[in-house]
Amino acid sequence: QVQLQESGPGLVKPSQTLSLTCTVSGGSITTNNYYWSWIRQPPGKGLEWIGYIGTSGNTYYSPSLKSRASISRDTSKNQFTLQLSSVTPKDTAVYYCTRAPGWGYEYDYWGQGTQVTVSS
Repeated sequence: QVQLQESGPGLVKPSQTLSLTCTVSGGSITTNNYYWSWIRQPPGKGLEWIGYIGTSGNTYYSPSLKSRASISRDTSKNQFTLQLSSVTPKDTAVYYCTRAPGWGYEYDYWGQGTQVTVSS
């Protein structure tokens, strides 16, 4: 059974960089043609896709966040990480890490989500 777990600070100050890690168990982030994504949900709003890292380490980002988002991975720890720079209160959201079995496929595994608040 694949499990994803987000971790990181729950409070970030404006203009700082938000950094979250997703630890994956029960499956490797480097095998098969999976897409490992970050998604967020601001309060009272819908889900917003941030970007993904593929099994080969390739990345792709939402055009609206591309200038500030970066996804990397540590294959030795089976983790992938989101960094979002120059945050503002608009980046306050529940952040999820997810897995999709292919591009365009529905996500089949989700982390439980972690609340990140941007506030001074």
